[in-house]
Formats: sequence, C-alpha cells, structure tokens
Amino acid sequence: MKLHYTGIILLMLTTSSGCGGKSEEEKAAEAVEEASASVADAMKEVAKQAEDSQKSGSVETVDFRSLKELLPADADGLPRKEASGEKAGAMGFKISTAKGEYANTDGSERIELNIVDAGGTGAIMGLAAWSMIEVDKEDDNGYEKTGTMGDHKCYEKYDNANKDGEIALLVKNRFVVTAKGNGVSMEKIKATLEDVDLDKLAGMN
Repeated sequence: MKLHYTGIILLMLTTSSGCGGKSEEEKAAEAVEEASASVADAMKEVAKQAEDSQKSGSVETVDFRSLKELLPADADGLPRKEASGEKAGAMGFKISTAKGEYANTDGSERIELNIVDAGGTGAIMGLAAWSMIEVDKEDDNGYEKTGTMGDHKCYEKYDNANKDGEIALLVKNRFVVTAKGNGVSMEKIKATLEDVDLDKLAGMN
C-alpha cells in the first residue's frame, strides 16, 4: 500500500495558518517545509525500525495455511469465490500471505481480503508505511485517513462515486490485514475485516 506524500504536503499546506503580515508565498513555503520535515522524520523512523529488525533477526512467518483458516466464508453476504496463500522470501525477508476473493453473481460487487505476516522484519514498514503518518482529508468525492480500530492502527479511504475503498489494520507490528472493495459500501468492507479473528491472529507465532 502506498501513500502519496505530495498529497499529504498539499493537505498540510492548505490547512496551515501563518502569522499576520506574511505573504501567501511565505506561508506556503513554510507549510511545505514543515510538511517535508514531518515526512522526513517519519521515514527516518521507518529506517530505524527496519535496521533494528535486521539486527534482532527475522521471526519465522506463520504457515500461510493457518492464515487461510482466518478468511471468513463470506464477506458480509458476498460468497467467497477463491482462497489462496503462499510463502515467499527475498533478501532475508520472508512473507506469508492468505487471500480471499468474494463477489456476487454478476461480479458488480467485489471484495478482496488479504492477511500478511511479515515475520516482524523491516518489511512490515513497506506494507504499512501509513502507520507512521497521520492523514485526515475529505471532500465531496470521498475521504482518506489514518487512525485506530480497536487497539490497532488503521488506514482507510473511500471513493463515493465509484463505491471503491479499502481499510487496512496493523496487528502487533507484524501482521497487516487489508480489505479492498469495488462497488460496495465502506460499511460492507469494514464488516468483512471485522469478521477476521484478530485476537487469534495476534496470538500466532
């Protein structure tokens, strides 16, 4: 999952307020500088966590078959069409993934659910870079924001016109659970994610 840091900078630019007497150009320049510094700090923290993970060594990832067992049989009424999983590795990182695909008869409503175990390595920050940044924006077309869902950091966005959206959770700084929907409401996407037993997932090792 990727966040557009330029968009974050622009968001901070448009919502920031400057001191009296400063020109709009000066205010804009200060806003960009502050936003850039925030992004830079976040990325430094990402790099530090990745370095610490490499020093401590990776944890063996959960068998993807165990992750598949957490995939619900339906996505808030949409039947599951396929369930798959795999374990892959590169450059010392290992990742286990389980994926469930759900759809109605004509395919006009679809949800994809992914459960990923990065084994506690720095790879998790590539999968959940959003967990290091605060985003909160909304317009007539939809919204995008970071926050929490229960005890877990989360990221969500939704497009009202296309009825497309996604929500992702970071569990125990190791697992990422993501539900993406097309042609469905955000409520349906959230309901699908909530059907995953997150307590059981957090207890896996």
